[in-house]
Amino acid sequence: MKRFFLSFALLAVVALLVAGWGMRQYQSFLAAPVFSHQNHLTDNVTVTVPEGSSYQRIIQLMQEKGATGETWQWRLLGKLSGLENRLKAGEYAIAVGVRPQELLQQLADGKVKTYAFTIIEGQTWKQLRQQLLADPVLRHPLADFSDAQLLQWLDATEPSPEGLFLPETWQFRRGDSDLDVLKRAHAALRTVLAEAWEGREQNLPLKSPYELLILASIVEKETALVEEKPEVAGVFVRRLQKGMRLQTDPTVIYGLGDAYAGDITYAHLRTDTPYNTYTRAGLPPTPISMAGRDSILAVAHPAEGDALYFVADNRGGHTFSRDFRSHQKAVKRYLAGQKTARTTKKAGSSEDKNSTSTKKASHAIQD
Repeated sequence: MKRFFLSFALLAVVALLVAGWGMRQYQSFLAAPVFSHQNHLTDNVTVTVPEGSSYQRIIQLMQEKGATGETWQWRLLGKLSGLENRLKAGEYAIAVGVRPQELLQQLADGKVKTYAFTIIEGQTWKQLRQQLLADPVLRHPLADFSDAQLLQWLDATEPSPEGLFLPETWQFRRGDSDLDVLKRAHAALRTVLAEAWEGREQNLPLKSPYELLILASIVEKETALVEEKPEVAGVFVRRLQKGMRLQTDPTVIYGLGDAYAGDITYAHLRTDTPYNTYTRAGLPPTPISMAGRDSILAVAHPAEGDALYFVADNRGGHTFSRDFRSHQKAVKRYLAGQKTARTTKKAGSSEDKNSTSTKKASHAIQD
């Protein structure tokens, strides 16, 4: 009996020592980073958890990426934390230095890795479609959609997708599609446009929110300066009120399509298309670009004044004129500045060929 108690006591001591050692190991595991900078060159480790993955499989995925800790430690943590059966599938960007419990909480909360897609102000639908289809993360069901099918899918009654998506940066997850991005951007555009229409100035020469959007797309192409947009909008609104043609180059360029090679000519201005606001009165049939919030609000609240003309001032903005004689003088100054710029460019062999503005300046709005 004495030997039995001695053996039992010895086993108990050994068990306590093992338990103490195990507890110290477990506490060290909890306090240590899951991933170290020594094993990873970036600040994040990307781990993809497939749908239906067991907790054991998730542990294996982490260990394959270099996660510290023994399997028993991860299993114990899963049990004690209550997170074992709450982990969600998805692609995760796990910060180097994150602790084991923090990692499990991230997976339980479904805080997956996100990507960004930016719809650019002034971008055309053709350009946006190409950009979406070139994105390496998004799925691409859009590739099988015609414009008519897309409009039907969006429940849109407009004749074209042009201008129907709000320029912003949209976050998405791996597994999302280009249609998901478009749906969110379209819904946001509807909201912004409805609010602008509801709060618009009275007596605007516009019959519908869509006409407001069309004019906003023209303003978007005419100036990149936020503070100048209401002034540009004001010119166009006054011309419409007076029955004058808008005579704006960006609509002509849009109507030319692939026939436009980069330099607008007098022949282009005389080439009639549904979008040529030199040959046709009123607004074009659709927007000509994606209009941002600032351009939409500028048309809803155009600046007051008497200017009916504007031309680029060679400084990134425009000169506004109330009569055609003053406008002609501004045009001459603009052309003289362009001539000087071309001469300087020829003289400077090291000049950056891509330094020109992405927003095209208007030639000259003429009566």
